[in-house]
Amino acid sequence: MFDDPFNVLAALFAIAAFLVAIKASNQVTELRRRLSSLEATLQAQRPIQPPPVPLPEQVLTTTAAAAPPPLAPEAEPVSPPPLVTDPVTPPPIETSTDNIAPPPVPAAEPGFEERLGTRWVVWIGGLALALGGFFMVRYSIEAGLVGPGVRVFLGGLFALALLGAGEWTRRKESISSMAALPIANIPAILTAAGTAVAFATIYAAYALYGFLVPATAFVLLGLVALGTLAAALLHGPALAGLGVIGAFVTPALVSSGKPDYWALYVYLAIVTAASFGLARIRLWRWLAVTTIAFAVLWILPGLDAGELQVAPHAFHVIAGFVLAALLVVCGFMFGPTIGDGEIEPVSSSSLGAYLFGAMLIVLSSAHADLALIAFTLLVAATLFVAWRAPAATGALGAAAATVFIVFAEWAVRANPDMLVLPGGPLPGVGPAAIDSAVTLHLVMAAIFAAGFGIAGFLAQGRSNSAIIPVVWSAAAVATPIAILVALYARIAHLDRSIPFAILAVLLAAAFGAATEALTRRETRPGVAVSTALFATGTLGALALALTFALEKGWLTIALALMSLGTAWISMQRPIPFLRWLAAAFAAIVTARIGYDPRIVGADVGTTPIFNWLLWGYGLPALSFWAASHFLHRRGDDAPLRMVEAAAILFTALLAFMEIRHFATGGRMTSPPSLLEFALQVCVMLAMAIGLERLRLRSHSVVHKVGAVILTVIAGLISVFGLLILENPLLWSRTDVGGLVFNLLLLGYALPAVLMLLLSYAVVGERGRTYANTIASGALVFALAYVTLEIRRFYHGPILLGGETTGAEQYTYSIGWLAFGVVLLGVGIFVNSERARLASAAVIALTILKAFVIDMSTLTGVYRALSFMCLGIVLVAIGWLYQRILFRRQVAPPPAPQTST
Repeated sequence: MFDDPFNVLAALFAIAAFLVAIKASNQVTELRRRLSSLEATLQAQRPIQPPPVPLPEQVLTTTAAAAPPPLAPEAEPVSPPPLVTDPVTPPPIETSTDNIAPPPVPAAEPGFEERLGTRWVVWIGGLALALGGFFMVRYSIEAGLVGPGVRVFLGGLFALALLGAGEWTRRKESISSMAALPIANIPAILTAAGTAVAFATIYAAYALYGFLVPATAFVLLGLVALGTLAAALLHGPALAGLGVIGAFVTPALVSSGKPDYWALYVYLAIVTAASFGLARIRLWRWLAVTTIAFAVLWILPGLDAGELQVAPHAFHVIAGFVLAALLVVCGFMFGPTIGDGEIEPVSSSSLGAYLFGAMLIVLSSAHADLALIAFTLLVAATLFVAWRAPAATGALGAAAATVFIVFAEWAVRANPDMLVLPGGPLPGVGPAAIDSAVTLHLVMAAIFAAGFGIAGFLAQGRSNSAIIPVVWSAAAVATPIAILVALYARIAHLDRSIPFAILAVLLAAAFGAATEALTRRETRPGVAVSTALFATGTLGALALALTFALEKGWLTIALALMSLGTAWISMQRPIPFLRWLAAAFAAIVTARIGYDPRIVGADVGTTPIFNWLLWGYGLPALSFWAASHFLHRRGDDAPLRMVEAAAILFTALLAFMEIRHFATGGRMTSPPSLLEFALQVCVMLAMAIGLERLRLRSHSVVHKVGAVILTVIAGLISVFGLLILENPLLWSRTDVGGLVFNLLLLGYALPAVLMLLLSYAVVGERGRTYANTIASGALVFALAYVTLEIRRFYHGPILLGGETTGAEQYTYSIGWLAFGVVLLGVGIFVNSERARLASAAVIALTILKAFVIDMSTLTGVYRALSFMCLGIVLVAIGWLYQRILFRRQVAPPPAPQTST
């Protein structure tokens, strides 16, 4: 059926060899365990040597010697009891060791030669026999040696010969009491090779040469499958594994020019039934999983065909699903038994695998009607099987996921413009040729939403296990919401849609009614979590209603409000899942702004502050702060920290984006300016101060780290933005404004004040170096403000350009000196060592300027006045330090001594 089947053969037989090796290793381990157990049992059964029994004379002597003396001399002698003269015969002691078996000698590990001769050659021989039959058929076809009838006849004879040889060797070993080697069982391998050849022969007679009608082929293949089942019951799992692999590889080896998918899938259905039956009888999970994997893989080649044949593919997934439900799912029909309330992985994954195959058929057929109907039937059957057999409850997750993928893929396809009219999205669905697919999808959506929702609600209280009702409720909440979002994206193109908003409100009402009904029920396992999930679905549907009815930017707000609502519900119902759900909503909103930081694209608006940024960032920030408050009441954990981090992030981004919008006049892509950098630094420092105060009460590590991050961001913007890139004294020709109230006050004076406040806020709470670094930044910005303000006085609003006169240089020195004196006065007044050290630094810088710059650039009276003022100030500072700060106390003269 494929051009090069030998590559497929090599890969599949390599897989088979790997599985057989694993099986062999497990069996060797089991044999060693049994041998150790047998040795321990024999050791415990060995007789223990009893202690020697004393003779009667020894007993009498010991008794007489131990007789107590008389109590009093006046007492009459007490006659001793009569002695027993009959000797006591002790029990015989067995000294024979004839019946004691010697401990077994552990068998030596097989060497290389033994492995080669007893195992490897057997495996290779079995493979060679099967391949020889296949290659002989291929060679006869290519060389034209014999006709089709003879080929089929010879293939049948070869299969019968292999089967007869396998049965003869099995009986021979049984008669001669010869122990077979489990991992290289010659009868099993011969029988497996014969089974594979028989499958290939019958399939070739039907599909290649047309010798058999479908009914005859079905009967013959069924007989071979039943024979394989019976043989595997006798020969063990090795035959089952090789037989299944050979049966699934057969269609790839016997290829034809034009694939007949009906013949292929009828054949695979029979093989699957035989494999599932054997797996059920012997309880071999690995066989069921292997069969399901091969069956699903056989769907993929047909999906690549030029024209997809939906009917045979739909038959294949439906037949496999039915067989899995009948024979594999525990607790349903003929499946194995299982304890009450347990979710069995193989039962759930078997149904999920065929649902996945049905989904692939729907996607590959461009949502053909027959594929959609088959997919709908399988989803409905999954709900039914999971309802009757709790072991398959895990398949609900696969069903919900595949439903969402089908509708999401349909939603992202190109939409005809006629589906959306100005009057609303739904009136576009009319009698056009393409509307049948739309109508079918809408009917499917209604069926899926109602089926998952109603079944999920009715399943509450039916199980003694907590996980099963939770899975039902999660599917009942997630599936209708996901379908509604997909339909909205497909039909309404993510624009405003009042009909979809109404549907969301109705869905919220249904979830709310379910929440209220579950609240009134008696306490059952899992009901509390299910109630919380339905309540969360209510909030989610209401958020979608807002999103559908309003602009698309409200989706961010709606998700943030869902986080707040979930946090509030978690306070009423202390369920850990709800805390993580609130954190998940916060993460989704954060990812949403990463996709489009402007929330609504270019439609932000031009009004400062009161624009879409305020709602898109402000409302989520408020929601996350409130959510963190609710979550904090139940403890400090990872979900709380995630929500707190989102609250800090959105608050910072709100300030950043609003400042950018204000500074650029709504043109968000414009380059930054001095005004923007100044506002950003001030706001970041103010937020850092707020977080430093807040963390003293909350003791939150997120607030602690967030304050540091905001401080670092403010420091980077201060250095690279204000002092370098947009410094009006270096290369920026920015108009700083008026003489006093200007950008210099906003960009340098105010940040200096905020840095000083921040340094005092962290004193005693963080390291000394951290606080001193921030205080040093305040000093630098304060000195920069003094310098730039003097420059503004001499040069006007444009500081760059113009000659620096002697008067300006002298003013710089006087200004710096005055600033240092003011710092010294503040340090003396409030007894602050840091202020006095800052004063010393400024005055030292002034001295350096006087001797380096003023001496070379100033002339005349300005040079003299500069040094005279500097000298006077330095002497005054020295006097202050000597007389006030470090005044030495003169010791009083000693009192005169009076003689007595």
